[in-house]
Amino acid sequence: MKALPRLYVIADAGMLLSREVSLANFANELRAAGVTLLQYRDKDAGPQTILRNAVVIAEAFAGSDATLIMNDRSDLAVLAEWDGVHVGQEDLSPEDARTVIGSGRIVGISTHNEAQVIAADAGAADYVAIGPVFATGTKLDAAVVVGLDGVRRARAMTTKPLVAIGGITRENARSVIEAGADSVAVISGLFVPGESVEKVARDFLEILG
Repeated sequence: MKALPRLYVIADAGMLLSREVSLANFANELRAAGVTLLQYRDKDAGPQTILRNAVVIAEAFAGSDATLIMNDRSDLAVLAEWDGVHVGQEDLSPEDARTVIGSGRIVGISTHNEAQVIAADAGAADYVAIGPVFATGTKLDAAVVVGLDGVRRARAMTTKPLVAIGGITRENARSVIEAGADSVAVISGLFVPGESVEKVARDFLEILG
């Protein structure tokens, strides 16, 4: 697959709801900032709602070269005509996800330890995500923090593009790239009191280079 952009934004439906931010406004601010890689994650909604929201996001990024990734649902990624799917350790395997979405789309997988990174490197995923790098309140069931050393170890174990996730902010993002990540996934780090999502996203893009 082509190189991943340094900034990988995750639009988490629960996070947007808690911040009282509409999905359309969020997506439009990201587009204006120049974000080109976005994952949509909604663990609670039904397929019809997810597909409707996928249309909202796609409309915001229409005409751009943005890559749009669906969390978990390979079938909905195909129906929405998105670019790929991201699966977790408890979701479809990368191999099964590949069967659903075909060879022309992206498959990513979350990993939380060395054994999972090794398995992901040998499997059908196009990229590997490692985390949480730092403590995060976004996921109540988050795995044990791996730290920057965990990113370094993951980098040594895979030649695939490596995405680091978990507790990443403007203050620590550069250190994560320096530890070996190709891209940083940001969720709550985009929400800073008194600052727009667009402004914070632009800051991330500038910091990451």
